[in-house]
Amino acid sequence: MKWGKRIGAAIVGMAAVLGVVTAPAQAVTAAAAPDISLANVKAHLSALQTIANQNGGNRAAGRPGYPASVSYVAQKLRDAGYNVTLQTCTSCAGSNQNIIAEWPQGDASQVIMLGAHLDSVSAGPGINDNGSGSASILEVALTLARENPTMAKRVRFGWWADEESGLRGSRFYVNSLPQTERTKIKTYLNFDMIGSDNWGYFVYDDVASVKAVFDEYFRTIGIQTEGDTEGDGRSDHASFKSAGIPVGGLATGAGYTKSATQQQKWGGTAGRPFDSCYHRACDTLSNIPDTPLEKNSDAIAYALWKLAVGTSTGPDFSLGLSPSSGTVQAGQSTTVTVNTATTSGAAQAVSLSASGLPAGATATFNPASVQSGGSSTLTIATSASTPNGTSTITVTGDGTSVDRTAQYTLTVGDVSVRTFTNGTDFALNDYATVNSPITSSATGAATSPVKVSITGTHTCSEDLRISLKAPDGSTYSVKPTGSLPCTDLGTRTYSVPVTNEAASGTWTLVLYDAYAQDTGTLDSWTITV
Repeated sequence: MKWGKRIGAAIVGMAAVLGVVTAPAQAVTAAAAPDISLANVKAHLSALQTIANQNGGNRAAGRPGYPASVSYVAQKLRDAGYNVTLQTCTSCAGSNQNIIAEWPQGDASQVIMLGAHLDSVSAGPGINDNGSGSASILEVALTLARENPTMAKRVRFGWWADEESGLRGSRFYVNSLPQTERTKIKTYLNFDMIGSDNWGYFVYDDVASVKAVFDEYFRTIGIQTEGDTEGDGRSDHASFKSAGIPVGGLATGAGYTKSATQQQKWGGTAGRPFDSCYHRACDTLSNIPDTPLEKNSDAIAYALWKLAVGTSTGPDFSLGLSPSSGTVQAGQSTTVTVNTATTSGAAQAVSLSASGLPAGATATFNPASVQSGGSSTLTIATSASTPNGTSTITVTGDGTSVDRTAQYTLTVGDVSVRTFTNGTDFALNDYATVNSPITSSATGAATSPVKVSITGTHTCSEDLRISLKAPDGSTYSVKPTGSLPCTDLGTRTYSVPVTNEAASGTWTLVLYDAYAQDTGTLDSWTITV
């Protein structure tokens, strides 16, 4: 949460005019919300603390801890089956990224969106501000994926960059939306600081019908709430509110002081701030008590299920992919497990297909049709002509009663594969060995063979041995098949099967020429790895 100007009251009554915050239609009865695992939320907070510890003690926008936080959250969401977009915010510090994750079910013209800012201030790790909101909605999102209920509306989550410098990430996102897309967002719910050590229970009071949903939950557990005045205009909901989108949310307090009346209502200590470590280095894991974190996480799930989730009216199934993303070089293939499960009614036949493939790529399923509850192996094969880049491949399960989709992100290129080049000419005598040092730096694990290309002239040879020696001493070798011609060698390419190798340092390319029968002329080679 940041300090800043408050948004004027002229927009407060807009929800009544729009009339867009409603309960699910009567034809779909709301399902009961699940309990959100406190242990899982705390595990996410522990991961964010570790990221801060490894990156200068903070997760501030424009500093290394922020992209590391993005990587952690985004991977969790991809693994759960979300359609994840990393949106570069060009107006944010360091052009950091927003995370946008959408659950691919429900009416896409009616979106319920939940958000929290992922950055901290530079003074500390920001585990309450705002690891608490970020971790809670992450676990709510993962719970939604595990439960996989039938959706009445589409659900979208956002983790915002650079809130602390002026709501930059959320403002960039809202401003980038065409008006037709803005109108699809029927409610935006914001969660900024929900684990304060001297907590209160504050509910955004911008839209009465949204506040009523949260108040309904807290009444069931015997807790009184208050409207949130400290957060007015100071967190990411302001970006949505200024665009005319109805907003709501929860908070447990920041730097304001708890009153005696509030102490009687909620406990804690009057005369102290709600968060004694607000924007300080002590905003660590030890600054987060279990009670407000657990109750607010469950309240988030309650509101989400109330506003977006319904029960199935007939046979249904779920569709998921494992893994949900992968990287290959052009000409290679990758496999994906397609999992289905019957979520209601009887099992049904599901025919599988894929769309959105890049040029030159094909997709095959084994088997091509399953009964819901079964699985299939998807093989995505690229060709040498498949261009480098990232594609979103949609896998569709065509069921007897309903269709379901899941998305796979395929990257073609050398993003996670080691590449290194040595184009120097080397002289190779008969019965001699040439060692050529090649320095490389790893950017990821090499998951495919290294290709060795040799261009040169050789009068005659029956045995030319090629090997690649890693910095750790491991040797990967390949021997040409058959005899080389006693004429111009031309260009030959050999594959050295380096698998899961990520060592950085000096590698050595080794050529050994044995059994040559030429006249002693030195041979010239140009070697590329």
